Amino acid sequence: MSPSVRSSRSRPAAFSRRAAGPARERGAAVWSAADLATLEREHAEGMSVQQIVEAFASKGSKLTEATFRKYVQMGLLPRSVRVGRKGQRRGSQGLYPPTTVRQIDHVRRLMTQGFTMEEIQKEFLFVRGDIAALERQLDRVYEALAGAVGDHDAGAEADPVVDAAVVEVHQLGDELLAKLEAVEKRLTMRARMARAAV
Repeated sequence: MSPSVRSSRSRPAAFSRRAAGPARERGAAVWSAADLATLEREHAEGMSVQQIVEAFASKGSKLTEATFRKYVQMGLLPRSVRVGRKGQRRGSQGLYPPTTVRQIDHVRRLMTQGFTMEEIQKEFLFVRGDIAALERQLDRVYEALAGAVGDHDAGAEADPVVDAAVVEVHQLGDELLAKLEAVEKRLTMRARMARAAV
């Protein structure tokens, strides 16, 4: 695996059970796998809250900023990262990973199955936001390492020891994320089975 490039990983509004009604009013999922993949490619650098809200509106599904921020506060979604705007004196804006829409879609799928927000938080996505945040932090570390290696190589011969260490770091990071996701999926499956047995 190249030290500077990592394969993209797919991670995968009310706050209680809703009464029966039209699927979209009950928070039903409206995104296909192809839709999500396209959206994530088009917004690889991240999405603002407004872009995420507009994405759901384009599907005829209501998502308010207040609901979105509630998801973040509950740990169902990762927190934003401040990114500088292009141009002078434009400040910065908070961007969320493109997989955020996928996570919201997953939350809504669980809601249509009768789970409350509190149940989803405790039994299904209690570490989802933290895993996503860890992945983003690792990405920043990898980018910094790649930049440092590139700067060094520009003025001197490549150091095979450093290059090998960077590759190993990537592999270890990927293994850690994969194991964390596997544990989360297993716990999620256990929660589903326990609920089905009730």
